[in-house]
Amino acid sequence: MNRKYQPVIGLEIHVELKTKSKMFCQCKADYFNEKPNSNTCPVCLGLPGALPVPNKKAIDWTILIGKALNCTINNQSKFDRKHYFYPDLPKGYQISQYDEPIASKGKFRVQNLEFRITRVHLEEDTAKLIHAGNDTLVNFNRSGVPLVEIVTEPDFDNSDDVKKFLEELQVIIRYLGVSDADMERGTMRLEPNISVKLKVKNEKLRVDDLPKYKVEVKNINSFRFVKQAIDYEIIRQIELLEKGETPKQETRGFDEKKVITYSQRSKEEAHDYRYFPEPDIPPMTFDGQYLDKIFRQIPELPQAKIQRYVKDFKIKEQDAFIITRIPTLAVFFESVIPNLKSQTCLPARQVSKLNLKIQNYEQNLANIIINKKISTNLSPSEFTQKVLSLSKPKKTNLKLLDTLINRLIEVNQKTVEDYKKGKQNALMFLVGQVMKEMKGKADAKIVIERLRIKLH
Repeated sequence: MNRKYQPVIGLEIHVELKTKSKMFCQCKADYFNEKPNSNTCPVCLGLPGALPVPNKKAIDWTILIGKALNCTINNQSKFDRKHYFYPDLPKGYQISQYDEPIASKGKFRVQNLEFRITRVHLEEDTAKLIHAGNDTLVNFNRSGVPLVEIVTEPDFDNSDDVKKFLEELQVIIRYLGVSDADMERGTMRLEPNISVKLKVKNEKLRVDDLPKYKVEVKNINSFRFVKQAIDYEIIRQIELLEKGETPKQETRGFDEKKVITYSQRSKEEAHDYRYFPEPDIPPMTFDGQYLDKIFRQIPELPQAKIQRYVKDFKIKEQDAFIITRIPTLAVFFESVIPNLKSQTCLPARQVSKLNLKIQNYEQNLANIIINKKISTNLSPSEFTQKVLSLSKPKKTNLKLLDTLINRLIEVNQKTVEDYKKGKQNALMFLVGQVMKEMKGKADAKIVIERLRIKLH
């Protein structure tokens, strides 16, 4: 990348909530595998006279997301009409939020980097367009599904940080249990806003004089693709700026096969949408008691869990990070620990028969889970027994072992000489050869012990 320029990147992330019903009607929110246009009613089809009724669960879950992202939850919020004309929008407007969102002004920390959250607001999803040759088909089953939009400030200057942020956000959403955040199914969709500016010496990224344009890449459904789209756009925009041209303010799509973006339409400004308050839905007021009740539903989130694992279980931070990526895996890890602890609290005579390091069984357990030595599809008690079985020393045929060691010493005289000169790697080479010949049916500690006896 040309070092004269600095990328300026903000994000819009759309997350479909997994409520039972849609945002403003009683149709099922789970529209997958339904016959096209079968999961609809007058409300989500925008028929005259149909009145929207807000989904309380969706509002509560949006508050949860906002709080988890350290936002201010606004005591007063309302819905607005966002007007635009497109085939996926039957009413000619979308019920969304504009100047009074549910949550705003948050901060989200990812690996010692902090990014500002502008707003978290709630709206209805649109219908799905299917392009088939020269025809465009419309499926209204998705129309009206609760959709949370998370908007960041333009605090990113590279695609790697964007990817890390989005991966962590997906984990947070899944911990809250409000969405599957599955990008393949479209329940989490990514839209970076990208522009490029000339670097000014000693200037930080967060400045008021942002570029006079921005390019939005719509509906990306993979972390890898969002990184590729950003990297492509940065190069494309720098090439235009080098020619003295200002990139167009527009919406672009991403071609994942060609790994390029392509123009779709000019990008609208807020005033183009002619926002005004939704007249059929009164404003919402949240008192402190109501919000406190929702806040108590927030579980222990991944960053707090990582810190606890490192402090209480004394496991490596990187291992704690891996285990906490999947909420169910973290639950499984913690459910096995008491079983393992009770099984290893044995008399010293019995404990000595196990290779398991009793003082740090949590780290041993983490290693086993991360390296997938035992399936986590087992129950915690079955898994514990497998761990203990794995930790027992292997039965070793000492007669066969001694025969093999004698033969290997005879044919590896140079390695033997290297060991006698103090090269410890030579010993490990012989251990590897013995284990190979024994086909793993030997305890490594016994092999090392017998080799040392024979080599002295």
